Amino acid sequence: MTEVNTCLEKLQLKWDKLAGVTTDGCPNLTGKNVGLLKRMQDKVTEINPEQKLTFLHCIIHQEVLCKTVLKMNHVVDVVTKVVNFIRARALNHRQFVALLEESESGHGDVGYHCTVRWLSLGKVLKSVWDLRDQIQDFCAQKGHAIPEFSDEEWVADLGFAVDVTALMNELNVKLQCKGVFVHEMYCAVKAFMRKLQLLSNQVKERVLTHLPTLKAATKAADRLQKYSKMLNALHGEFLRRFQDFKNLESEMQLVSSPFSCSVENAPSDVQMELIDLQSDPLLAEHFRSVSLLEFYSSLKEESFPHMRRHAQRILVLFGSTYVCEQTFSVMKFNKSKHRSSITDEHLSAVLRIATSDIQPDFNALVKAQNRLDYSH
Repeated sequence: MTEVNTCLEKLQLKWDKLAGVTTDGCPNLTGKNVGLLKRMQDKVTEINPEQKLTFLHCIIHQEVLCKTVLKMNHVVDVVTKVVNFIRARALNHRQFVALLEESESGHGDVGYHCTVRWLSLGKVLKSVWDLRDQIQDFCAQKGHAIPEFSDEEWVADLGFAVDVTALMNELNVKLQCKGVFVHEMYCAVKAFMRKLQLLSNQVKERVLTHLPTLKAATKAADRLQKYSKMLNALHGEFLRRFQDFKNLESEMQLVSSPFSCSVENAPSDVQMELIDLQSDPLLAEHFRSVSLLEFYSSLKEESFPHMRRHAQRILVLFGSTYVCEQTFSVMKFNKSKHRSSITDEHLSAVLRIATSDIQPDFNALVKAQNRLDYSH
C-alpha cells in the first residue's frame, strides 16, 4: 500500500479519480480485511464515502487457470519429459534436428514448454503430435522408448489436449490485443463458453468437425463421452471463475450497447438521459459510425453528464494485467547481461514505446531533430 501511494504521488494521480483495480488474484492483494484492495477502498472511502472501486481478477490469468480442471497432467508430464530428453542434451538435439531435415517433416524442431508463458503449452503439444512418429523412432534408437505413444487411449488424450489448447490459445491471443476494452474481452470469453457447450454436445453425438486432431486420434464412442464431460467441466469452471465480470455485465452493456439496453434495468441516475439518447436518431447514426471513445467524447456534458461519467468509469477499467506482463518481458529482453550499460532513462523510453499504442509522428520528429542540428 505504501508503494502504491508513493507511485500515485509521483505520477500526481488523485485517489478520487481511481475507478478500479485489476490483480492476479493472489491472497495478499485480495484479502478482505488487511489485503491491498481493502486498504485501497478504505483510502478512497476516506476521501469520498460514495465512491466504490471495481475489483477484477485478470481475465487472461483466470482463463489460464481454468484449464487445470481438464486434469491433463498425465499427457503434459510425458510430453515435457520427451521434449526435455531431446532438447536438454546437445547431442540428442542436433541428431533430432538432422532427422527432421532428412524426413522433410515441415518442422524444424520442438520447443520447450514454460508454465509462465501462456501460449507455449498448446504449441508444444501440437508439435509433438505432428512429430510423434519421428520422436518415437528417435527415442527408440536412443534406448529411451516411450510406451505412451503406443497406447491408444493416451494418444487420444493427446489429440484432445491439442485441440482444446489450440482453442484456448485462440482466445488468449484475442485477450492480449492492445486497446481492447473490458466489455470486449468479456464478450470473447462468453463466445468461448458458448463454443464449449456446442463442442460438448457435438462430441456426445460423435460429431468431431471442430476437433480434427481428436477425430484423427480415436473413434471409440466410450472415450468420446469422457471428452464431452471434460468440455462440460471446463465450461462450468469458466462460469465459476468469471463472476466478477458477470456482476459487471449490465454496466458494460449500458456503455457498449446504449441504444439496445433496457431503460428499466439501467441505473436510476442515467435513465432519463438514456431515454433522450435512444430517442435521438442522429446520435444513433453517430454511434454506428465512430468508435466508443469518440462517441462518448462527443456527448454534451450539460445534456448527458451521468452517461459520460458512467462510460468513463467502464472504459478506463483494465480487463487484464497483460500490460504489466508485457512490460516485464520487454524489460528482461532489453536489460540483459549483453546490454548492461543501458541507462534507466533509455530503458524507461524503450518500455514506454513498447507498451504504448500511440503512433509516433516520425516526420515531425525528424524535422525537430534537423532544426536542432542546424541550431548547433
